[in-house]
Amino acid sequence: MRILVTNDDGYGSDGIEVLRRLAEEISSDVWVVAPEKNQSGASHSMTLHEPLRVRQVNERGFMLRGTPTDCVLMAVRHFLIDQPPDLILSGINHGSNLAEDVAYSGTIAAASEGAMLGIRSIAMSQVGGSLERGRNVYWDTPLTHGPGLLTRLLKMQSPADVVLNVNYPDCPPEAVAGVEITRQGRRDQASLKIDERADPWGMPYYWFNFQRPPSSVVEGSDLAAIDANRISVTPLSLNRTDDATRKVLAGTFNA
Repeated sequence: MRILVTNDDGYGSDGIEVLRRLAEEISSDVWVVAPEKNQSGASHSMTLHEPLRVRQVNERGFMLRGTPTDCVLMAVRHFLIDQPPDLILSGINHGSNLAEDVAYSGTIAAASEGAMLGIRSIAMSQVGGSLERGRNVYWDTPLTHGPGLLTRLLKMQSPADVVLNVNYPDCPPEAVAGVEITRQGRRDQASLKIDERADPWGMPYYWFNFQRPPSSVVEGSDLAAIDANRISVTPLSLNRTDDATRKVLAGTFNA
């Protein structure tokens, strides 16, 4: 099995090294194509108006000055065109990709691009590990539970246009309370603070600062699973049509 590993945190991130190790548990044919720098929040953007610069790091590793979507396209349509990957693994993201995070996530977007190309794709994220909490991320959790989880997921049949979004809870491996198949949750509205500063020449620049209040979680959601120290697996469809609303609109306009 040929596996492509990518992410949005960048080629040098801790999470992609963990994911490469997981991939090598199930295959000896693992390739890494990832962004040169952190692309968190890039979503499904593509580089269209400037050239893509690539540096080959090793025999099966490429660093791309572009987005996660660019990385998947370059891997499938160029580097591995003679033998495309059978599986794309995206991550492991440093931080959650839960609820509305999936709309912004480059990690999810890379997996989605793989699914659009007809390749089975799984996104993985490790919740927590923020500097404010004064400790490192629990990378041992995906290292411990990831191989078995991947083996089980790969034995299952899933539609070609579905991405599996896996989130590991913010706890050590021994505290994980199992795996839950979930639906995408919804957080309480985050507040956005725009921080205005000035550079040494007096020119203004800005930082987005998101502050998330505690959210009320709904049973069966990805948020609830993580809150209970369970690994969340959420199937995400590429087809965003809301059938209930489509039927209402059709009834109104076809009347």
